[in-house]
Amino acid sequence: MFTLLVDFADKVSVFNVFRYITFRTGGALITSALIVFIFGPTIINSLRLRQGKGQPIRADGPQTHFKKAGT
Repeated sequence: MFTLLVDFADKVSVFNVFRYITFRTGGALITSALIVFIFGPTIINSLRLRQGKGQPIRADGPQTHFKKAGT
């Protein structure tokens, strides 16, 4: 995709920004942030459902572990 856009830079000067590494880095940052904000909550909810009620806590364990139930 990069080479396609750079080829257009010779014809249309607006596409010349794709030659700059800072612009491409910013674009990658924004793209990854959008992916995380859009798909992140869905993935977290599906992982919570798959996990069930959290990690099992032994009944004979220390009392301090009981307050961690459901996490």
